[in-house]
Amino acid sequence: MNYRHAFHAGNFADVVKHLALVAILEHLRRKEAGFAVIDSHAGRGLYDLAGDEARRGGEWQEGIAKLQRRDDGPDLVRRYRALVSRFGAASYPGSPLIAALLLRPQDRLVAIEKHPEEFAALRQVLRPFKRARAVEADGYQRLPALLPPAERRGLVLIDPPYESPDEFAAAARAVKAVLTRFATAAILIWFPIKSMAAADAFCGEVKAQGAAKLLRVEFRLAPPGDRLTACGLLIVNPPFGFDHEMAQALEHLAPLLGAGMAEKWRVSWLSGAK
Repeated sequence: MNYRHAFHAGNFADVVKHLALVAILEHLRRKEAGFAVIDSHAGRGLYDLAGDEARRGGEWQEGIAKLQRRDDGPDLVRRYRALVSRFGAASYPGSPLIAALLLRPQDRLVAIEKHPEEFAALRQVLRPFKRARAVEADGYQRLPALLPPAERRGLVLIDPPYESPDEFAAAARAVKAVLTRFATAAILIWFPIKSMAAADAFCGEVKAQGAAKLLRVEFRLAPPGDRLTACGLLIVNPPFGFDHEMAQALEHLAPLLGAGMAEKWRVSWLSGAK
């Protein structure tokens, strides 16, 4: 495996992605009916920021570390920071662990990870959560079989490593598979931005899958280039008010994380509500 998220855990891109994750899950919790969360590329679940990989990357120091030194910000930022702070300054929870923390007795999580070492760690991390299940499989291949969930409510998180040249196309196909089987799902897709042309093409490809409501979120520390300095999210069927909540959070983050561009972030509708 070439990609290990431990090098990047807790960086600015994780902060943006996990703010969105918390916002969507908290919205789902507002109704009594249970929901399902499916994480197609879950990773190991918990990352050691004092470990060799994180220390070599050091990216968390320019991400979550800057938030942990503060106690201000919009409600979403405060709630996210409180969840992360449960694990101390030397550990960072990945998406499946954040989701597991927000499950109620009627909710459940399926976290998929194909790499054996990462899966073994994930299974151990999720062991205390009775409503969370780790599955060792290829996320793209397993995802269709899990849909629609019995709950008929929920979130599908698609967050691949983007190692493969055709990863953007594979992620777009995964969105189509979800919408075909579970049209009302909230879908959260993270993607790196190293070329605005490639990012725009990917967003167009996802839009072409037929999502009635599609929101694009971007955050940039610097103009896109070989290093990861910009990232994006696509949200299919975002909850009401999500766009405003994310805009408030990103406006707070931009100066805090040292974004040096004139246009540091944006939240824009590609289809649906304006």
